[in-house]
Amino acid sequence: MTRDLSRLIRPRSIAVVGGGVWCASVIEQCRKMGFGGPVWPVHPSKTELGGIATFASLEALPGAPDAVFVGVNRKVTIETVRILRAMGAGGAVCFASGFREAQAETGDGDSLQDALLAAAGDMPIIGPNCYGFINYLDGALLWPDQHGGVRSGSGVALITQSSNMAINLSMQARGLPLAYVMTAGNQAQVGLAKIGQAVLADDRVTALGMHIEGVGDLPAFEALADMARRQGKPLVALKAGRSEQAQAAAVSHTASLAGSDAGAKALLSRLGVAQVDSLPEMLELLKLLHFAGPLPSNRIVSMSCSGGEASLMADSAVGRDLEFPKLDTRQREGLRAALGPMVALANPLDYHTFIWDNVPAMTDTFAAILQGDVAMGCIVVDFPREDRCSIAAWECVITAGAKAQQRAGKPLALLATLPEALPEAIALRAIDAGLIPMLGISDALTAIERAAWLGQSRPNAAPLLLPSSNGKTQVISEAAAKQALAGFGVVVPAAESVVSADDAVKAAERIGFPVVIKGQGVAHKSEAGLVALGLQNATEVRDAARAMQSPGFLVEQMIGGGVAELLVGVVCDPAHGFVLTLAAGGVLTEILQDSTSLLLPVTAEDVSKALDRLRIAPILRGYRGKPEADRASVIGAVMAVQSYVTAHAAVLQEIEINPLICGPQGAIAADALIRIGETS
Repeated sequence: MTRDLSRLIRPRSIAVVGGGVWCASVIEQCRKMGFGGPVWPVHPSKTELGGIATFASLEALPGAPDAVFVGVNRKVTIETVRILRAMGAGGAVCFASGFREAQAETGDGDSLQDALLAAAGDMPIIGPNCYGFINYLDGALLWPDQHGGVRSGSGVALITQSSNMAINLSMQARGLPLAYVMTAGNQAQVGLAKIGQAVLADDRVTALGMHIEGVGDLPAFEALADMARRQGKPLVALKAGRSEQAQAAAVSHTASLAGSDAGAKALLSRLGVAQVDSLPEMLELLKLLHFAGPLPSNRIVSMSCSGGEASLMADSAVGRDLEFPKLDTRQREGLRAALGPMVALANPLDYHTFIWDNVPAMTDTFAAILQGDVAMGCIVVDFPREDRCSIAAWECVITAGAKAQQRAGKPLALLATLPEALPEAIALRAIDAGLIPMLGISDALTAIERAAWLGQSRPNAAPLLLPSSNGKTQVISEAAAKQALAGFGVVVPAAESVVSADDAVKAAERIGFPVVIKGQGVAHKSEAGLVALGLQNATEVRDAARAMQSPGFLVEQMIGGGVAELLVGVVCDPAHGFVLTLAAGGVLTEILQDSTSLLLPVTAEDVSKALDRLRIAPILRGYRGKPEADRASVIGAVMAVQSYVTAHAAVLQEIEINPLICGPQGAIAADALIRIGETS
């Protein structure tokens, strides 16, 4: 069911149901923010709330409210929502807790949440168990507590499931204009993705930041990413938590390598969502995106009046996808004219202190270095404490930076090495001057790196292959797994399944020596001592089989001539889809931890790029005179695995080839595992 949240989050009238301090706070916050529409308190016995006369019932209101803060207990909440729906209200925030999130404690949380959803029907509700939202653009707050924001004409939107985190984010003092701060609570009816679509529909929103505990509705999240791409509004995500479902009953190496964290990263990357690792990184990135948008490249310049700061910038960029390009002729000529012959010209640049407070010289310096093939520049500067010092001598940086930015026409940041060294008052002055205040070198460089990633051109991703199986699972035999994969184009060794040592000898003679013999019935055969390699004759085969004491054996052609071994695996992650993992394979999988993950479906080009991200990529390409692997065959094997997964998506839980032996003549699956479940 499609629900329109526009009346709820951009209301012209607000009703507040309940008489507690939380409800009074909603009224107070609307008054403080200058909400222009009526606010109607509703309470059966109180005559006023928050200084406003109350209505005895919802039916007594002058009309159907656009937005309602429901601040009563959980059972009364259900009846209140039922009445609001019948009235034609625009939507409600359900503040009460004790629903599905408290099922273990209350015993009735699930049933009450189901009753709440039935009562709401097609009327949108946010929550339950959430604070609601703040609309800083219109001064409309369904918010029962303090917050730190101010009215704005445009800005970024923030969404989090945690109400306390939302309060903390509203207290930011970084010069970041906020348009909306939204909480999602239980996401009983309207999830994070639907809320995101609702705020992105506001033309005044420039970017969206999300703290994600669980993605939830995958198609809805895909639709959010598609909407953001079409509107040119970047998405930023801080993903928390790990999905237990993705690793439950895992029997392969793939599951431990992929897990939910890899699935989340693959999902966000696939959909063009910039992932960060902390709230400060998210805020700095959103700020850069609001004022400059995605960057056209990762090439930047840095300027400071200290060699130590120049070195710190250079060192902090190590390990990041950022480039401080060498100065070109035009830059060098401009800098030499501004700085004279004594300054060593480099990027990052130490322009020395002798031009400090010489605004024309500083302007010429900053503008000259911005003339190169770079996406933006950074002036590294920490301001003194205003409570103990004077910032008068630092005015020149803002003035010169503003003039240089106007001359060069490129984004220019004032970057403080310490976050506290760029107070909000100075940050706001920098913004008024056309500069971007950025706090902390590490967080700022992460923001620049991610903004450049967002600026890269990428094709629209195909819809995700969605999982649909559940229930009990079973591992099919290696022989059956290989036979199934061979039917989709995976090359496998010649093999026979037998039950005795004597039969193993006969099978080996038919296949031709050397052979491999494997015991059956165990997933990790090497660890159990159930693999014998390179057996050259009947005696060796018979002795190996007898030593294994296995109920059955798989006798296979011994594959040689490989230049590298790969792991190719897919895990059904209920939270994110089918996670494809490519990794260094064989017995070194866990030791090397050299892996990369994608979400299905993928293209051959996707697979090729993923292989290049592995640390063993040089070996696949031919290292120090060694032959290269047949790349087309390797990619073909991966695409064949995808074809199998697509055909069995209703039941597949895990699939793993480890190792895929990659050689000049092709790629052969030396071992395979498939785990299937029941159809949902």
